[in-house]
Amino acid sequence: MINVTMRQLRYFDALARHGHFGRAAESCSISQPALSMQIKELEEALGGLLLERSARQVALTRFGEELAQRVRDILRSVDELGDFARASQDRFAGRLRIGMIPTIAPYLLPKITKNLTRMHPELDIRVRETMTPRLIQELVEGRLDTAIVALPVSEPSLTEVALFEEKFLLVRPGTDAGTPAPSREMMREMRLLLLEEGHCFRDQALSFCNMQSAPPREMLDANSLSTLVQMVSAGIGVTLIPEMAVSVETRSASVSLSRFRDPEPSRTIGMVWRKTSPLARQLLQISEVVCLSAGKARPRQATRSQRA
Repeated sequence: MINVTMRQLRYFDALARHGHFGRAAESCSISQPALSMQIKELEEALGGLLLERSARQVALTRFGEELAQRVRDILRSVDELGDFARASQDRFAGRLRIGMIPTIAPYLLPKITKNLTRMHPELDIRVRETMTPRLIQELVEGRLDTAIVALPVSEPSLTEVALFEEKFLLVRPGTDAGTPAPSREMMREMRLLLLEEGHCFRDQALSFCNMQSAPPREMLDANSLSTLVQMVSAGIGVTLIPEMAVSVETRSASVSLSRFRDPEPSRTIGMVWRKTSPLARQLLQISEVVCLSAGKARPRQATRSQRA
């Protein structure tokens, strides 16, 4: 009989994800020697090498790569057992791992956390902020319970629930205040400041302007909406920001805001979770809290779609 512990599997999963003993040990809150010892014991129990060790990095052997996927499936199933037990209780308590994209988290997270803590004081809320592809990967692998993103994500294994629509506003230097907003055709002739590659908001801005990509000579990237707005304030160009970011990002910047003529650019904010999640009923309740926090009403169609 093979003697393998859940702790060893979690440590191996962390090492497979990080590819580095130091970072894996830090993510597991243990020392590097302790992690190394547990991995060695796992290899001895399984009778095969899982890693190719070098001074700078760790690479999985073929056996290690095959095991890594099986371990992820096992850990996800074990976590779902805990979720199943929590879902059977009358109260919503315990760990809740929520992911959010960077163009949502700074503006909604404080209100969501405050409302969830007030309504479900026994919840242990853990937030992960990163870009959509990473959130979807972690959600599918069972490392997150749900994520708040811009829809659609088009991942067959996930349930998508639309929460609300949000408009985009044009941000220009303060000297442009009072002038009409340009058409999307005119936008293509302006220096459009964008978030860096990987942000879905970048793609949405380019789509509105009917641009596949920004001309290289005009391309100026940033990794946050705050930086984009400050660049506009400095007269470098123009940008788009979502409504929820306006009050935070423009309060200390010399910029002007304009709405576009219809059809205005917008995005659909929604929640996603695994179709197999035992917490689906509770997560649907949390989606109502998200709408409350944003001061929005969820579309009726989204509710019917979820029930279908």
